[in-house]
Amino acid sequence: MKTIYFCGSIRGGRENATTYQKMIHHIQQNHNVLTEHIGNTNLNTNEQTYDKDKHIYTTDINLLNQADLLIAECTIPSLGVGYELCYLEQKGKPVHIFYNPTKCNLSAMIKGNNYFHLYPYTNEEELFTLLDELLKTL
Repeated sequence: MKTIYFCGSIRGGRENATTYQKMIHHIQQNHNVLTEHIGNTNLNTNEQTYDKDKHIYTTDINLLNQADLLIAECTIPSLGVGYELCYLEQKGKPVHIFYNPTKCNLSAMIKGNNYFHLYPYTNEEELFTLLDELLKTL
């Protein structure tokens, strides 16, 4: 059983929160997900203060350090997710990125980095097929 840090957009937009929730539940069948809250479709993104932001940063860094690997859904751009991807790259931990190229133009800084494992998909069925293939290897 692996310990997985799952990430997806929060302040960048919550349009894919249901997809995050489904992915997290799917991963949890056999692995521990540290960031289950990312799939919360009622997550409040409006309350922003320095103290709250500092707490989020500290908590997320601690969770990133505990993770064996990262799985991200990056269809919706997010500065925070980009930071998390690079943080674990610097730690030498595996980073797996799922995205729908029909709905986004993934950054060249992500697509051009051979360190990252990329999984483009065009529909939910394909997403979960790719996710299953990854999870079999863990």
